[in-house]
Amino acid sequence: MLVLGIETSCDETGVAIVEDGTRVRSNLVASQVPIHAKYGGVVPELASRNHVVNLTPLISRCLGECGLTLDDVDAVAVTSGPGLVGSLLVGLSTAKSLAYVRSVPLIGVNHIEAHIHANFLGEAPPEFPFLALVASGGHTCIIECADYGQYRLLGQTRDDAAGEAFDKVAKLIGLPYPGGPSIEKSAVAGNPQAIDFPRPMTDKDNLDFSFSGLKTAVLYFVREHGPLVQDGSATGTSRADLCASFQAAVVDVLIRKVQLAVRKTGIRTAVLAGGVVANQSLRARIVDEAGLDASRLHIPHLDYCVDNGAMVAAAGYFRLQRGEHADTTLNADPSLRIGTPAV
Repeated sequence: MLVLGIETSCDETGVAIVEDGTRVRSNLVASQVPIHAKYGGVVPELASRNHVVNLTPLISRCLGECGLTLDDVDAVAVTSGPGLVGSLLVGLSTAKSLAYVRSVPLIGVNHIEAHIHANFLGEAPPEFPFLALVASGGHTCIIECADYGQYRLLGQTRDDAAGEAFDKVAKLIGLPYPGGPSIEKSAVAGNPQAIDFPRPMTDKDNLDFSFSGLKTAVLYFVREHGPLVQDGSATGTSRADLCASFQAAVVDVLIRKVQLAVRKTGIRTAVLAGGVVANQSLRARIVDEAGLDASRLHIPHLDYCVDNGAMVAAAGYFRLQRGEHADTTLNADPSLRIGTPAV
């Protein structure tokens, strides 16, 4: 079965063709980073307008790469939320039109669920039950996944998401958007123990996150110690040290919460998902520190950490296998939730 996946929840236009939920035939992403970089973050109106420009040509390219036409597509999966409402509507309108014209099933997909299914795009998918850490620019949460479509939300951020904190700190210290890659690049030359930033919520016996206070701690540090100096300077606090110390604090929080989730649930299989898990420090450390065997920890390929259509198509395929599909009344839900909250 060939599923066309469409992702437009934020600023990346993603289109993919995935066969049987696991084999990626084509996966294309039109990035809007150059458009939003000068503003230091995503401008929703510009994001939705550029999805309109990018989406149809991207679908044509995606089909062309596979030597396919729309007649070969068996179903259309699309992100219906959460996300920016204008961006979501562009993808939904296109997906509904294609499904209607071709008389094929339309599947609405939760964006967080799609990130989890990025781990199924390969030859060794995770086995249920497993824990999922989703960390991105808009979301940070831990989910217990009992089976396909059976999710329980164990904890989530109470304020900023991890990726959002990276973006805001990068802007604060003069690094370009997106903040995650910029801070990671600068951190390579820094000392992660140079500054003792707080590890918020790690003293709590729950699986919630909070990154707003960590961001504020960086702000106060910069105000107190003055402008950051260039890396290699003999005096002052280097930007590299600050980036390395901030990155270490975020990674510590994420790993400690995964450790706690393993202890609380007894589940020793875990998957990572979302743009923040492209961070090499997190990927390297979590294997040794999360209390998991390496064979039971699943981390997507870097191409599938960012927002993309392949993860949407994969999630859509498994929804369709359960007999779930939508009709043309499917609408955008910018606050769409996943799973039942833990009690």
